[in-house]
Amino acid sequence: MSVALQAPPLKRTGAHAIDAVDLGVQYSLRFTKKTTLRQSFMQMFSREPLEPFWALRGVSFNLVRGESLGVIGPNGAGKSTLLQVLAGIIQPSEGAVEVHGHVSSLLTLGAGFDSELSGTDNILLAGAFLGLPDAVVRDLMPSIIEFADLGRFIDAPLKTYSSGMRARLGFAIATSVDPDILLLDEVLATGDADFRDKSKARVIELVKAAKGIVLVTHDMGWVTEYCNRAILLEQGRVIHEGDPADTVKIHVERSAQRKAERAAQLGTAAI
Repeated sequence: MSVALQAPPLKRTGAHAIDAVDLGVQYSLRFTKKTTLRQSFMQMFSREPLEPFWALRGVSFNLVRGESLGVIGPNGAGKSTLLQVLAGIIQPSEGAVEVHGHVSSLLTLGAGFDSELSGTDNILLAGAFLGLPDAVVRDLMPSIIEFADLGRFIDAPLKTYSSGMRARLGFAIATSVDPDILLLDEVLATGDADFRDKSKARVIELVKAAKGIVLVTHDMGWVTEYCNRAILLEQGRVIHEGDPADTVKIHVERSAQRKAERAAQLGTAAI
């Protein structure tokens, strides 16, 4: 049975957990999966400059402690790239970001998992990856195992896990290490209804404890019900920032407009 939850009132402590100013991430298009080796070789010696691709450009925002910030937008908008910058996985090409406090993220945990090790061993590995003493991780171990609720699979190699099971284990670890800032990418869409309810309740607990949350999601219900603020990204730029309900409304309207435009173009091409 679903649990009725609401985002708690925002606790403004006066200190920002994250400050991002004019963030930009530029990728080179010389080497892509769709580019052949011959084409890449020719481009290396071509005098014609390639137009740069900006995954993010001019992105500025701050995250207040005790705030849950939703980041929404169409596929390819730059949402996951933004989380990777905040997690320190990607260095911005321009602009600056300051993160104040201990960051916990499924992005970094996923990179640290070892498929050959058991779930239990991966908890210890993830703890070391996060810089936690072994004794602390072992104290947290029972609560992590209980929350992940993987049954006997907790002692099985991670390579036997489904993507949902890996996400459950990662979420249990990431939210058990008392982070100051938690970065989540679509994890709340993983698992059955009971686990989603547990996940949402855990996030609300962190927000109540004045932790900062940045959540990338396609679940507009989560954004409007549990986030204090939302950002709409399109083509790497902030289109709107503010009240979650207003931001979701703009996103839905713009998505419908793009869909109608594509349908019109296809109709014209078919004539």
